[in-house]
Amino acid sequence: MTPIARERCAFLGVEFDRLTRAAAAERVGALAAVPAFAYVVTPNVDHIVQLHRTRDPELVASYQAAALCLCDSRILARLARWSGMALPVVAGSDLTRDLLEAALPPCKIAVVGGDTALHRELVARFPRFAWSFHQPPMGVRRSAAARAAIADYVEATAADVTFLAIGAPQSEIVCAEIAARGQARGVALCIGASLEFMTGAKSRAPLWMQRASLEWLYRLLREPRRLWRRYLVDGPRIFLIWWRWRRINPPRLAAASGSSQSGDG
Repeated sequence: MTPIARERCAFLGVEFDRLTRAAAAERVGALAAVPAFAYVVTPNVDHIVQLHRTRDPELVASYQAAALCLCDSRILARLARWSGMALPVVAGSDLTRDLLEAALPPCKIAVVGGDTALHRELVARFPRFAWSFHQPPMGVRRSAAARAAIADYVEATAADVTFLAIGAPQSEIVCAEIAARGQARGVALCIGASLEFMTGAKSRAPLWMQRASLEWLYRLLREPRRLWRRYLVDGPRIFLIWWRWRRINPPRLAAASGSSQSGDG
C-alpha cells in the first residue's frame, strides 16, 4: 500500500493528524495489516476538556502514543480556524461506518464493550467479518484487573481491527497499556457510541444539525439526565481553554485545508 503523507498540527495540547476522511480510512487499513499494535483516538470537545481538567499523566500519555489522532468536532475545527490553522474533521462515527461498509476487506474484528443485542446486530449486518466480543464490567478506569482482562483479550484474539466502545478516557488509557505490553497486533479504534449509531441503538443528529455544530444539542435533548453536565457545565470550558492557549499561540495563516466532515458539534 502506498504510504500516506502525514501532517500534524499542535492544537490545545494535542497533536492532530490532518487527514481527509478517505485518507484516515486508508491509514487504518494499513495499520491493520502490520504485526505491531497501534491505536486511533478521535478527540472531541469533551475529551479536550477532560485532558485539561484532570492533567492526568496517563491520559496525556495515551494521546501522545496514539498512531493516529483525528479531530471529531466541528467546534474544535472552528476554534482552530479562528487560530489560523486548518483542522479537518473526521468523526469517529463516520470513520467506523466507512471501515465496516467499504474500506475494510474481510478480516477479524474484535469489539470491547456493547451488549449482546449490539453484537448480534453487527454479525447480522456485516457477515463478511469474523467477529469476536468482550463485555468488560463497569468501572474499567478504576479497575486494573478489568483493564488487564481487556489487554489479555486483545492479545489472545489477535484481531486485525479492534473497536473499543467503552467511552473516554477508558478506551485511550487501555489502548496505551496494551501498546506498552507489546504483545498485541492490529489496530484499535476508540470509537465511543459509533457502533450504537450504526446499528440504530442510538440515533445521530440530522445532517443539518451536524453541519450547524449542533449535534451536541441533539444528544443533550435525547439523553438530558446523562449528558446535561457534559454539555452545559463542562463543555463550555473549551472556550476558556482555547483563549488561554491562543494567548501563547498567536494566530497564523491557515495551512493547507482539509475536507470537513461531521463530528460531535
